Amino acid sequence: MPTVEEFEDAGSDGEQEPEGEAAAQKYESRARRAVARWSGERQKVPDRSHLKAELRCRPGGSSAGRVKVLAKHIVEPTKEVPIMDRCEVLVVGGGPAGLSAALAARRAGADVVLLERYGCFGGTITTVGMETLGWYRYEGTEDCEGIGREMERMAERMGGTTKWPYNDSDCLDAEQFKLVADTLIKESGVRPFLHIWVVEALVRPMDDGSGRQSIFGIITESKSGRQAVLADRVIDCTGDADIAHLAGCKYSVLDAKDALGVTTVFSAANVDTARFKAYVESHPATYKDWSRTWAQTTQGKEDHLRSPYLDVEFERAAAAGAIPKELLQNFGGSWSALSNAGEATNLNLVHLSGVDPTDVRSLTQAEMDGRANVVHALNALRHAVPGFENAKLRNFAMQVGLRDSRKLVGRYSLTGDDVCNQARFDDAIGIFPEFIDGYNILILPTSGRYFQVPYGCMVPKDGVENLLVAGRAVAGDRVSHAAMRNMMACTVTGQGAGVAAAISVRQGVTTSSVDIVQVRAELLRQGVRLA
Repeated sequence: MPTVEEFEDAGSDGEQEPEGEAAAQKYESRARRAVARWSGERQKVPDRSHLKAELRCRPGGSSAGRVKVLAKHIVEPTKEVPIMDRCEVLVVGGGPAGLSAALAARRAGADVVLLERYGCFGGTITTVGMETLGWYRYEGTEDCEGIGREMERMAERMGGTTKWPYNDSDCLDAEQFKLVADTLIKESGVRPFLHIWVVEALVRPMDDGSGRQSIFGIITESKSGRQAVLADRVIDCTGDADIAHLAGCKYSVLDAKDALGVTTVFSAANVDTARFKAYVESHPATYKDWSRTWAQTTQGKEDHLRSPYLDVEFERAAAAGAIPKELLQNFGGSWSALSNAGEATNLNLVHLSGVDPTDVRSLTQAEMDGRANVVHALNALRHAVPGFENAKLRNFAMQVGLRDSRKLVGRYSLTGDDVCNQARFDDAIGIFPEFIDGYNILILPTSGRYFQVPYGCMVPKDGVENLLVAGRAVAGDRVSHAAMRNMMACTVTGQGAGVAAAISVRQGVTTSSVDIVQVRAELLRQGVRLA
């Protein structure tokens, strides 16, 4: 039989509903059509012939007959690539570093274009579901200032934050942060493009006779086709130094077996959050407990601090047969925000090692294995964690969370000694607290110590002019990477790169020779903490 909804919706065209006899006639007409459809009676097809489609064809036709196929590669034909846009500063990548770079360059007076491959800005926050720009703010922390903190404050004003469980850090609502990023970009005058990939860098010899190369734009692929964006300056905020790689800059990369692992973040629904909170209060975890999963090195001052950490629960689940014992090493980590709607978001509990973030086959396998392991993780939580007995999957992250890939060879390379011993630099573009998290090192900034971030770690060494690299791919060793990979640190380098690019355009000099005094003055004007 037709449902009530079918009778009510049949033939609805969005018009204001009539009343009285007219309403009865319209309802009867709808009912007759619904019965006719339900009975299989042939229907009259509505006429939409007035909607005329425009006939189109790819300019120049297909590549049929013009592509040479060789043993292991093809040779594409020479083709004209239309110029999609021109700008003074082009930022590639719309995560925390890219947002900061684009906003900073625009505020410094530059004409800015921002490109992002996904359908939203926010990077690791919105696509991976890691909902904290900085979760390290235990008592005693001396923190940075600038656009990163501004993002948190705007998210709070827009109702998109909750407090992190055990300190003064903010948890960001990943979905709400998409709107935060949109608002910042719209209000700034930055020209954004989503759903667009960069596939080549445009580099040419400089005309000063130095023999150096200079980047002057990029080539993109999107639903609009293959197009170019020309720019006076380019900032690589891809996280993987993709533009630096395409431009021919030198970089370092660890073997996948030695690199930091990747994570499939997920969120759960139908959690009894009150019951779960009672459980973690009666079974408190600290950072000393992390050593059960990782051979963790700390300074000792972190060991007693409370941590939203789960791992013995997975051991109990494996012992009971709820998850495969051979996969146990893939589980364990942190929980984050809990909502009144029974949601537990940013569950950072499923990890994979040996993944190469620059290899599409490796990434594909990681995505599929990660999702399969999330199913096991949820089974473990239902079996072993009070409050999760009836939990169900709310969502997977849009992609695995990556921590470690290409690292720029820069004019200056940050060291572990720099980040652990309060380094100071004449070309500092910001500060970051002594927060080290990676390669089995955990140092929390409870002592008030911090280091300055040098401009030189973003400048390619003997490489390409007018290209800067910001975010986790800045130059440095592995210990410094464990600090600089953190999202709030990425906002520091992003803002510094954006200002430097804009000032270099204004001065008519390259990014490697920009007046750092003027760069620092503009950063101070934008509210950045330099010392």
